[in-house]
Amino acid sequence: MSTAGESDTIATTDADTPATTSTNRRQPYGQGFLDTISQGWAERPETMPPARAQAAYTAARRDAVSAAFPGKRLVIPAGELRQRSNDTDYPFRAHSAFSHLTGWASDAEPGSVLVFEPRTEGGHDVTLYFRERADRTTAEFYSDASIGEFWIGPRPALRGVAADLGVATAHIDDLERRDGDVVLDEDDSLTRFVSELRLVKDDYEIAQMRLAVDVTARGFDDIVAHLPEIVAHPRGERLVEGVFHQRARSDGNAVGYDTIAASGPHACYLHWTRNDGAVMPGDLILIDAGAEVDSLYTADITRTLPVNGRFTDIQRRIYETVREAADAAMAAARPGVKFRSVHEAAMQVIATRVAEWGLLPVTAQEALDADSGGHHRRYMVHGTSHHLGIDVHDCAQARRDMYYDGLLEPGMVFTIEPGLYFQIDDLTVPEEYRGIGVRIEDDILMTPEGPVNLSADIPRTADEVEAWIARLSA
Repeated sequence: MSTAGESDTIATTDADTPATTSTNRRQPYGQGFLDTISQGWAERPETMPPARAQAAYTAARRDAVSAAFPGKRLVIPAGELRQRSNDTDYPFRAHSAFSHLTGWASDAEPGSVLVFEPRTEGGHDVTLYFRERADRTTAEFYSDASIGEFWIGPRPALRGVAADLGVATAHIDDLERRDGDVVLDEDDSLTRFVSELRLVKDDYEIAQMRLAVDVTARGFDDIVAHLPEIVAHPRGERLVEGVFHQRARSDGNAVGYDTIAASGPHACYLHWTRNDGAVMPGDLILIDAGAEVDSLYTADITRTLPVNGRFTDIQRRIYETVREAADAAMAAARPGVKFRSVHEAAMQVIATRVAEWGLLPVTAQEALDADSGGHHRRYMVHGTSHHLGIDVHDCAQARRDMYYDGLLEPGMVFTIEPGLYFQIDDLTVPEEYRGIGVRIEDDILMTPEGPVNLSADIPRTADEVEAWIARLSA
């Protein structure tokens, strides 16, 4: 039985029931149902949970926002459900800034709003507004398929959420909109500030990133273990996606982004998410996947595997060059250096190697010239690194001088992900290169002592990858 969108199947004589715009699927309730539906229910104990682990951290984040916007009324919406088709919606995920400031993550309520109300004496009173669960004496309880508990299960109560998150709560009906409100995603200064607030992770966030990487590592193991079935299926890329999704859902909340399962020439398309191709022995398969845990923090990891378990000589040459570039980027990452220097170190290796292979019309140094060069970028058009956290491309609204031109600091988490991609119809490369795409991506935590590769336990070298496949897919 499909219950999605069943709000337009309900007909009742109860005057409290909201009207619907569709009548072709309605079935009337008898008077006996209406007379008795609110009766015979056990009392629901209202337990006060202890504050969740991140409550102290979210309070400090809210304090930082308050200090940055004195006297301003700030409105941070969680967002609403989004329609997938007709009367079905996509799974709800709260706005990242809302979750970051409240700690309400995979269990957040659609339509919730966090409001900073300025006090005359300074600072802000912060209140979380949301629609509290309906009393069982109301029609909402049984007739509204979007929010009624008869349809979607228990919903949170104001007092319980206040205790859980450590923030004052109120019913969404009490929220007053005003002219002059500073609203997230409508005000550039607020959007920028809450993005930059996430550049340096606190201890709770770092622990969540480690957890997300651990779940993702198990997902990659699952893929390798299922390689025989993946190869046997005409749309093996779909099996790769499905195997990883199962792990992300069982051990986390979901995938953090659409999985890329790109086999053979598909690996040369940077955002191949169609995932409808075969996985053929002799080819490489590039898998870019990350598990999002219940806190909404996500990993972002890429490994490129030889489908039959062994790299050919040319595949190994390309793969180990990408790994050399990744290692050079890692060596360049230190506290106090510019974030873009990580990319520059990787590009030095890429340009040098493709020049040695005779693929450039100029020298490596000429290709690396910022104004007249760039020839090597044909084979790696993307950047080497991005910040990572509650968004897969975290802190994306930060200013350039805080991000790309900013300095690396302890607590930052970012990717290192060089690649080489020789598209199947690229006549600038020898035929044996064409259709080969390789990317290696790891998640890096900067510490005072230097970078720590959070995903280092997932095999990286060509020899390690071959041994991994031999061990798990036999």
